[in-house]
Amino acid sequence: MSVLSDLRTVAVNDGFRKLFTVRLVSQCGDGAFQIGLATLFFFNPTNMATASSVAAAFAVLLLPFTVVGPFAGPLLDRWRRRQVLLYGNAIRVVLALVLAALMATVGVGLPVYVLALVTLGINRFLLAALSAGLPRVVPREHLMMANTITPTLGAVSAVVGAGIGLVLGLVAPTGPVKNGIALTIAALLFGAASALAVRLGRDQLGPVAPAPADQLWDDVRATAREMVDGARYLIARRTPGMALGVMAVHRFLYGTNFIALLLISRNLLSDPADAEAGLKMFGTLSAVSFAGNGLGILLTPVAHERMRPSTWIVVCLGIAGLSQVILATTPVLWVIAVAAVLMGLGVQGAKIAVDTIVQRDTDDTYRGRAFSLYDTLYNAAFVGAAALAAAALPDTGWSRGVFLALTAVYVVVTLAYQAGTRRVDDTPVPVLAGERG
Repeated sequence: MSVLSDLRTVAVNDGFRKLFTVRLVSQCGDGAFQIGLATLFFFNPTNMATASSVAAAFAVLLLPFTVVGPFAGPLLDRWRRRQVLLYGNAIRVVLALVLAALMATVGVGLPVYVLALVTLGINRFLLAALSAGLPRVVPREHLMMANTITPTLGAVSAVVGAGIGLVLGLVAPTGPVKNGIALTIAALLFGAASALAVRLGRDQLGPVAPAPADQLWDDVRATAREMVDGARYLIARRTPGMALGVMAVHRFLYGTNFIALLLISRNLLSDPADAEAGLKMFGTLSAVSFAGNGLGILLTPVAHERMRPSTWIVVCLGIAGLSQVILATTPVLWVIAVAAVLMGLGVQGAKIAVDTIVQRDTDDTYRGRAFSLYDTLYNAAFVGAAALAAAALPDTGWSRGVFLALTAVYVVVTLAYQAGTRRVDDTPVPVLAGERG
C-alpha cells in the first residue's frame, strides 16, 4: 500500500519517528476524549437527546477548531513547539481528569461545557504544533509525503482511541465510573504523549528565531488580512476556490445528515430511555459509514486514473444525493445503513479530490492559507449544520422533507460546480505573474 510505503520512506528520520509517535498517542487520546464527550452529551441515561441539545454539543465540540485554527500560527511562531506538545498535553491530563470527576459526581452542566471548550481549544494548538514542527524533522524532499500520511494515520489513531473508549464504556459496570472511563483513558494517553514529547530536543521543532512577543496582536491582525487575501486569490484562481466551496457545502449537508443519524440511532431505532442501546446502534451505523469512507479511499485513486478530480467530485456529489433519496423512503435499519455507506463514500471521495485540486492549483505562496481556510470552512460548515438540524429536524432525527430538501441542494450544487468547471475548461485562471508564463 502507498501509505505504508511512504511511511517506511520518511520513518528513516529519527526526529520524524519521535514526532510521529507523539502524534499517534496524542490523537488516540483525542479519539477517546471525544467519544467520552459524545457519550456524555448524547447517550447519557439521565438526559434525553433532542435536536437542540445535540446542536449545542456539536457547537462546543467544533467551535474551538473553527475559531482557534487560523490564529494558532502567530503563537506557534513565538513558543517552542516541543514545549507546546509537552505542556499542552500535560494540561489536558488535568482537564480530562477534572471532567471525568465532574461526570461521575455532578453530570453535564456549564462547567463541563466550559472545560470541554478549553480542552478542545488546546487540542487545536497541538495539531497545529505537530504540523508546524514537521519540516524540522524531515528533509525537504520528503515533506510532501510526510504531510500526506501523518494526518491520515493520525485520524486512524483517533478512530482507534474512540473505539477503545467506546468498548470500555460499554463493558464498564453501571455507576459513576462508567460515565468517566473514556475521559480517564484519554487522560492517560495525553500523559503518555506529554512524556514522549520529552524525547525531542527542546528547540528541535523550532521556531529558529522566535518572533517578538510585543508584535503578537500585529501578527494576529496580519493573519486575518492574509486569510482574506488568500480567499480572494482562490476565488480568482477559480478551480481551487470552487473546490473549497463545494467542500464547505458538502460538509454542511453531511453534518446535517450525521446529526440526523445520531438522533435516529438514539431515539428512533432504539428505545429513547435506553441510552446504551442507542449508543450501540450509533456505533453500528458509524462503522457502516466508516466502511463507506474506506470505499472512498480505495476507489478514488482508481477513479483518478480514469477521470479528472473535478469529474469525480461530481460523481461523489451524485452518490451523496442518492443516499438522501434512499434515506427519505423509510426509516428502517437496512435502508439507513445503505444510505450511510453511500454518504460515507461520497464524502470521502469528494474530500480527497478537493485536496488534490487545492494542492495542485494553488501557488505555494498561498497554499498554507488555502488549507487554513479549508480547515476553517470544514469545521464552520458542521457548526452551521448543527444550527440547521436544531431548527429543522425532529427529535427522532428522521424527516422525509428535510432529506428531500438536502437532495435538492445536492442537485443544485452539482450542476453549479459542473457549470463552473466547464466555464474555465477545468483549468485554473492565472492570477500571479508566475502563473501566466
